[in-house]
Amino acid sequence: MTQARDADSGTAGAAPARGWRVYGGRRVTPLLILGFASGLPLALTSGTLQAWATVSQVSLQSIGFLTLAGTAYTLKFLWAPLVDRYAPPWLGRRRGWVFLTQWLLAVSIAAMGLFDPGTELRALALLAVWVAFLSATQDIAFDAYSTDVLRQDERAAGAALKVMGYRLAMVVSGGLALILADQWLGWGPMYMLMGGLMALASLATLWAPEPERAARPPRTLREAVAEPLREFFGRREAWAILLLIVLYKLGDAFAGALSTTFLIRGAGFDVTEVGMVNKVFGLAATIVGALAGGALMTRLGLYRALMVFGLLQAVSNLGYWVLAVTPPHLYSMALVVAVENLCGGLGTAAFVALLMALCRVEFSATQFALLSALSAVGRTYLAGPLTPVLVAAFGWSVFFILTVAIALPGLGLLWWMRGRVRALDDLSNGTDSFHGHFSGGR
Repeated sequence: MTQARDADSGTAGAAPARGWRVYGGRRVTPLLILGFASGLPLALTSGTLQAWATVSQVSLQSIGFLTLAGTAYTLKFLWAPLVDRYAPPWLGRRRGWVFLTQWLLAVSIAAMGLFDPGTELRALALLAVWVAFLSATQDIAFDAYSTDVLRQDERAAGAALKVMGYRLAMVVSGGLALILADQWLGWGPMYMLMGGLMALASLATLWAPEPERAARPPRTLREAVAEPLREFFGRREAWAILLLIVLYKLGDAFAGALSTTFLIRGAGFDVTEVGMVNKVFGLAATIVGALAGGALMTRLGLYRALMVFGLLQAVSNLGYWVLAVTPPHLYSMALVVAVENLCGGLGTAAFVALLMALCRVEFSATQFALLSALSAVGRTYLAGPLTPVLVAAFGWSVFFILTVAIALPGLGLLWWMRGRVRALDDLSNGTDSFHGHFSGGR
């Protein structure tokens, strides 16, 4: 790797961080806390809020409407160009947005604790929509920041810490928040505590460094909207890139779409066993997998990591086939869930690193938002609707064998594009190298 630099010191000529040492890098470590801040609001406007409304005797129909609060996460690409074009006058182009949204979130989440869903549901619902909008905006800026600040050999490690922080926040704002509200604090003070945690997490934004390479923002809003699309679709084989994003984790998406239903109804485990194993083994294995993926990718490189981890996450689906054809046993379920989540975490680390590498630094907010939205297409519009059809037609055991087959086209496309993907590892700044191979010489 030319002009490789030490991941901690930033001095030229030293070798890049390898293995687990990459997690101590100055640009990598803050992403754990920033990932925590990114994940904290989601449950507070979805599952935790629904639980509060439920114990407050809110009607089922009204609780159903609360799920619409999360629409902002799906539509965030619509205002991502604003984050590319404009920046607050502090902390730089990306960190300024992150810090601003974190403090608005801290105040807004705490304010949710001032309302009672039993008597003030409309006001609380509107505040939840506002919190979701701010959270989605924080995600836009945070994804852009991590894309801009990380060097090529740090991307998978950065992605792993983002995943870890996000998952830990989901535990805190989901399960732990319910316990605190029910046993210790009550609902209102619990929400105020969560707002305080968001304020504390904002300190990591002050600690996080600025990207080494400052990019010129778009000069006009029109340029911020149109240029990211023109630049991306001006690359050779742009449609193949988009297809790879949809297909890479498609087999994993099919296997996970009804996994809880399978474990209860198809494999014969009870709800408590499934909940305990999924929460404990599933979460721990996903975190370990993401961290291991980040460490291994510094040695494997992007293409080999995507291929090896993609094969592992495909083959790990066969563990569910084993559960489908054997008598239920708690230890076997724990092992299968752990292995499947471990391999899924490996694949996620490499996949997020790929999304980062596909973004131009000038438009990273818009391009990452678009690519991440596209990556959810397979899970939302293919795996969700088609999984029940396949299970009804073939049964659980054959279905999980089919999920391995569903993963193969994505791996085949990755192999076909191997030369282009390997170009990311040619320079310490992989983005420019990649664009040179895909842009047709522009």
